[in-house]
Amino acid sequence: MRLARVAVDILRPVPLGLLTARTRTLRPGKRVALLETVLESGGQAVLVARGWRIAKLVDAPVATRATAPPEIPAAAKTPRFPGGNVAGYLSHIEWRFETGNFDEPGPCKTWARPRIPLLPGEETSPMSRTMLLADSGSGVSMALDPRTYIFINVDLTVILHRDPVGEWLLLDAVTTMDGTGTGLAETMLSDSTGEVGIGVQTLLVSPR
Repeated sequence: MRLARVAVDILRPVPLGLLTARTRTLRPGKRVALLETVLESGGQAVLVARGWRIAKLVDAPVATRATAPPEIPAAAKTPRFPGGNVAGYLSHIEWRFETGNFDEPGPCKTWARPRIPLLPGEETSPMSRTMLLADSGSGVSMALDPRTYIFINVDLTVILHRDPVGEWLLLDAVTTMDGTGTGLAETMLSDSTGEVGIGVQTLLVSPR
């Protein structure tokens, strides 16, 4: 079986410090199975993630858009995030922007990879790298000035039609909103061999 979809609901800000993860199987099965992990801090749930595992099929049919990803740019650009903290997460990711940057509102296309492991002493898998980086879609494609507005994602859903490979992930992201206080960030995810899936985020939009 393989992990095909992960839906994360962010109940409250996840603090720095000791965290506890509790995982259980909600729906066992040979063809599909549903897992749930609750992340807690001080006994309080801060995040809930549910993942569907789907059985692998031998000689499975193939249907893709067959779009080759662009080459990874040779030179890295420093991420620019006006009013934001660039010394934490942003500085620990290597960014190779095709179009846009954090301070250029609108769609953005960028390659990215973590500079440090997710857990000390453990190699980060391509799947873990993909889940970590997919949450950046709403940031790289922000449609508003973060010094004037907040646009916080309350969730993250990642659907992958195949397992990602390699160190680099391409985020081709766009954010849309229509005056309701709700935004939508959609990110096409690709590795060096082609598309692997999509990431979707629901955004709370509000003046600061």
